[in-house]
Amino acid sequence: MSYKKLIGLMLMMVMILLLGVGCSKTSNNEQVLRYALEAEPATLDPGKSTAIPESLVELQIFEGLTRLDAKDQPTPGAAEKWDVSSDGLTYTFYLRSNAKWSNGDPVTATDFEFAWKRALNPELAFENAYMLFPIKNAQAYNEKKLGSDALGIKALNDHTLEVTLEKPTAYFLNLTAFHAFYPVNQKTVAANPDNWANDVTTLIGNGPFKITNWVHSGQLQFAKNDHYWDAATVKLSKMEWPISDSQSTRLALVENNQADMMVEPPVVEHDRLNQAGLLKISPYLGTYYYVFNTQKAPFDNPKVRKAFSLAINRDALVKNVIKGSKKPAYSWVAPGLINPATNKDFREEGGNYEVEDIALAKKMLAEAGYPEGKGLPPITLLFNTGEIHKSIAEAIQEMWKQNLGVSVTLANQESKVFLESRHQGEFQIARASWQGDYTDPMTFMDVFKDPTNDAKYNNPVYNRVIEQAQSTMDQKIRMQAMHDGEKILFDDGVILPIYYTTQPFVTKPYVKGYFWSVLGLADFKTAFIEK
Repeated sequence: MSYKKLIGLMLMMVMILLLGVGCSKTSNNEQVLRYALEAEPATLDPGKSTAIPESLVELQIFEGLTRLDAKDQPTPGAAEKWDVSSDGLTYTFYLRSNAKWSNGDPVTATDFEFAWKRALNPELAFENAYMLFPIKNAQAYNEKKLGSDALGIKALNDHTLEVTLEKPTAYFLNLTAFHAFYPVNQKTVAANPDNWANDVTTLIGNGPFKITNWVHSGQLQFAKNDHYWDAATVKLSKMEWPISDSQSTRLALVENNQADMMVEPPVVEHDRLNQAGLLKISPYLGTYYYVFNTQKAPFDNPKVRKAFSLAINRDALVKNVIKGSKKPAYSWVAPGLINPATNKDFREEGGNYEVEDIALAKKMLAEAGYPEGKGLPPITLLFNTGEIHKSIAEAIQEMWKQNLGVSVTLANQESKVFLESRHQGEFQIARASWQGDYTDPMTFMDVFKDPTNDAKYNNPVYNRVIEQAQSTMDQKIRMQAMHDGEKILFDDGVILPIYYTTQPFVTKPYVKGYFWSVLGLADFKTAFIEK
């Protein structure tokens, strides 16, 4: 079936669905943005959610103490200002007197205290609880070692929130813009703790928009939140978001004027879309890599790990297999993070730590006791089921065969089984990827300090360097410590970086005023339609 016929069939099916949920074309003068959402949100409870589609919706309807600007720096959000103690341990946030929920109730410091304690509640077991661990006694409470009264979170009055940290955390303001730190309306959540976020009548937020209709797996409809403290800045009157997990369907919606924007168009369409001026590429703070099990032969030997990483051609992989405007990765921390001490990109400043050198790879493998791969135990590369993962694995498998003389078996598993295998260490080398949760290099660097990291890696020197970066407010010292830590990771050959992620998206030229965060989220607070 031809592309046009396939798209026509998909579009007809989608139109039948959207007619039932009220999707409509917009006139030239209407301030209505139509975004094709890539998946049905599993939940819009900001403490519970984990995926990008949920975070994207939540960014429009909630707001933390801070909000990231177009340069991904924290600016005043629900809090109009804050004080930080000289030792960097105590933050006092002053909420706006006109901060209100979408139902008109005032947003209070108690709402924040309730939300953060709820996110840390060990009985609820929210996956993002660890994000709040910089708060004093947060980890101990989450691990049931202390009660909630010991937490460094205290509403001093309706408009003042005092937060005490375990140690100075220079990126704490960045964290307060993350969805796990959003407030929730205590009255609403307490009345319906399990399902409040799945019902439009109880889904009360404090952001620039509010949800007016939610046809599950069909469409989300938004309206401007007139109670939002900065409502005067919000130009859109409505948003209509059809939902489809099909890349082709979402692209068809845009190209047939039923939507204005979508992410991840099919790779085969990139050249055509680029020529039409519709394709855009936004930075996306993430790295796709292979992780070695440093406790399992033969990858318990760092020379073997380095040899395998030296022996692949990342540029060829990106150009011929991966595509999508991705960038070859030669280090761990992805581009897009600014060093506040120098105002330079952390990645550009640090440079590359990995190289591609077949001769050196062969030399290191021989030094490890496996000349030309002889004597190596059977090796299996594990990846989760998916066409792109399979294609990358096959290409790298062939590179290892040609460049090292090593035969590697490929094995794929369904995602849940795969993640459990990685967590349990039931692999030798496995596919992995990491997307930043906040806009500081520490979102990458603390991964391999965690004793439960997938690589089963534990280097006391590395841990001390990262602890140094986590325990000072001096940006020059902490940034250098993270550069030092990254070098240690590659001296030890812990990972095999493959590419830095990007966010390809398609948008109509009349959509203005939005911006994409490197965290993969589009902020439509200041967006508008100009036809």
